[in-house]
Amino acid sequence: MNDIETQRQRAHPEAVKIRTLVAGMTVTVAIVGRPNVGKSTLFNRLVGRKIALVDDTPGVTRDRREAEGRIADLRFRILDTAGYEDRTDGSLEDRMRQQTELAIAEADVILFMIDARAGIVPLDERFAQVLRKSGKDVHLIANKVEGRSAEAGLMEAYSLGFGEPVGLSAEHGLGLADLHSIVSQAIDAAAARAERAEQEVHLPAVDVDIVEDELEGEGEEATLRWNPNRYLNVAIVGRPNAGKSTLINRLVGEDRVLVGPEAGITRDSILVPWEWQGRTINLVDTAGIRRRSRVTEKLEKLAVGDSLRSIQYAEVVVLMLDATQPFEKQDLQLADLVEREGRALVIAVNKWDLIEDKQETLANLQEACERLLPQVRGVPLVTLSGLTGRNLDRLMDAIFEIEKSWNAHISTARLNRWLAGMVEGHPPPAVSGRRLKLRYITQAKRRPPSFIVFVSRPDALPSSYVRYLVNGLRDTFGLKGTPIRLWVRASSNNPYDDPTKRRH
Repeated sequence: MNDIETQRQRAHPEAVKIRTLVAGMTVTVAIVGRPNVGKSTLFNRLVGRKIALVDDTPGVTRDRREAEGRIADLRFRILDTAGYEDRTDGSLEDRMRQQTELAIAEADVILFMIDARAGIVPLDERFAQVLRKSGKDVHLIANKVEGRSAEAGLMEAYSLGFGEPVGLSAEHGLGLADLHSIVSQAIDAAAARAERAEQEVHLPAVDVDIVEDELEGEGEEATLRWNPNRYLNVAIVGRPNAGKSTLINRLVGEDRVLVGPEAGITRDSILVPWEWQGRTINLVDTAGIRRRSRVTEKLEKLAVGDSLRSIQYAEVVVLMLDATQPFEKQDLQLADLVEREGRALVIAVNKWDLIEDKQETLANLQEACERLLPQVRGVPLVTLSGLTGRNLDRLMDAIFEIEKSWNAHISTARLNRWLAGMVEGHPPPAVSGRRLKLRYITQAKRRPPSFIVFVSRPDALPSSYVRYLVNGLRDTFGLKGTPIRLWVRASSNNPYDDPTKRRH
């Protein structure tokens, strides 16, 4: 979304809502049904990517997941839900049922999915009663119709009272034309409501200032290709039961993702759009990541793989630590992974309300962080409590601050003055009786800040001197806690020179 549209939304939210309705993007379609009928398979089919975990084991999906669905020319919001189970005892299944009912209340169109090969089971009938009471636009979807074994199930489906079932195969993509018709009718109905509302709401012109997202030249101070109105992707990662889901629920102010005392509740990586101080933050809740040797079940392997992909797509990664067991080996490995992926890192120490001697514990944590994570020296460390909401504003401040450093651009002139001072203060060593010459440095890219230094003999430059330069960049230009890339290249124009380069 561009800057003009962002400012327009802030100025006239009702007008933007109507325009969005006309575009059809506020039509929400929820896929519901009992466990293991193929809801996530259809979700992935409509989204066009395999973003929801799929397995033959019942109950893989636990949280409700949302994305942009597509059928031909149609665009709509699609919700994947947990399999409905009739439990009200406060168990994990009960909390999953509540998440599904929230999706039903939020949806404009409900695709009630059954397994045509298995036929109608008592849980389908119970779920049908719930949907009839919802008063929503419900369409019965009979999945897995490929083959003759589904014919009996299709006939049984009439007994649920939702009319003729739509037969499809989510796995093979059969029957999507009927879904196109269902969603198209819903979009047309939403557009008609929007047109009626638009006649009642005056849509004034909006004067906005365009915010350029470009470099401001080669000035003395570091400048940013950074737009504070752009959305920000933030992934919350950590070991199981560190409090990641609790933190997200506290931030957004609702029970958006499942929480509980059981470790490993979250499986899918769930994206939760949220607004903080006028800016959209895409929070991503991830499954807890244990040591590889302890991950044996197939489902956990899939969940961990999904969490690792979330790190790759994030811009800022919040590593959640348990204050009662901080900086275990797995925490350090995750921090190292984030640095190697080049993502901005913030360390959040959760469950701070359980710590008695806070001053001494904080001092020990800061010392351990500097000692154990030298590759991201100066990384922000925030103590908080996801349960009580303590220090959440400090966490968001740290996220925005590290994002600025991650996007920093430093002028070439300033970099070369800095390099001259570094070489004068600590010249590179002589190798084989010949002094190495550092001739030039420039910034190659941002996100993370990456630099190229041209040296007379790059292969002879010791790694210790490269670390000296990296630490100097970090301290001089305020890049603390940000991954820094430094490539060493030959400065000669001789075509017969070895073009080998090294990254540190």
